[in-house]
Amino acid sequence: MVSGGSRVRGATILIVDDDEMLRDAVQRKLEGEQFRTLTATTGREALSVMDGAGNQPDLVLLDIMLPDLEGTSVCQQIRQKSLVPIIMLTARNEEADRILGLELGADDYITKPFSPRELVARVKAVLRRVGPDAALAPKRLLEGAGVRLDLDTREVAVNGISVDLTPTQMRLLQVLMEQPGRVFSSDELLETVWDYRQYDPHLVETHISNLRTRIEDNPKDPQRILTVRSFGYKFTTE
Repeated sequence: MVSGGSRVRGATILIVDDDEMLRDAVQRKLEGEQFRTLTATTGREALSVMDGAGNQPDLVLLDIMLPDLEGTSVCQQIRQKSLVPIIMLTARNEEADRILGLELGADDYITKPFSPRELVARVKAVLRRVGPDAALAPKRLLEGAGVRLDLDTREVAVNGISVDLTPTQMRLLQVLMEQPGRVFSSDELLETVWDYRQYDPHLVETHISNLRTRIEDNPKDPQRILTVRSFGYKFTTE
């Protein structure tokens, strides 16, 4: 499975939206911030870009409502082949689709209407998580409860078996493993992992659930990432 690029400024962003006015506005704003852009108006066109031999995007902005395919389906198909970060573009009344998109591997979502400044901030935050500085930490190798996270190679193994994680899942696991036993609230994880404050708790809850499906022997009875009721989550080695 391939991963996305590691730059922030100069990164290539694939914008997938059939709304020409919105797509052009987003493209102008991103290019004004020194990003490169690719555009697609349909899900199939986006998948063609991802399957092509040309310049691959470092991040995908993916609208949920597309004329040919559901954005959630496009997200799922991209995630089967690539770990490139994905930000879903959604309407306010699409909460179920937002959660489904996160469950299928999207890293984040932004709700329409949004300001160009907010979008750029969100793009930069996601790219920072996957950039060359994302792995910098006092400990380069984290181990516990049968989980091994190598911050140099960005590889994760559970009981000796390699597992694929999205960049956001890897960053979330890193934060939890760096302080085993410490309980992190959803707000703390939003600020530490996503660089947001007072955002949507569904973002944390869904990513925790996805991470459990990757590293737990039985995700319905987690033994590594525990929920501390009314407080948050912790990684335990006990």
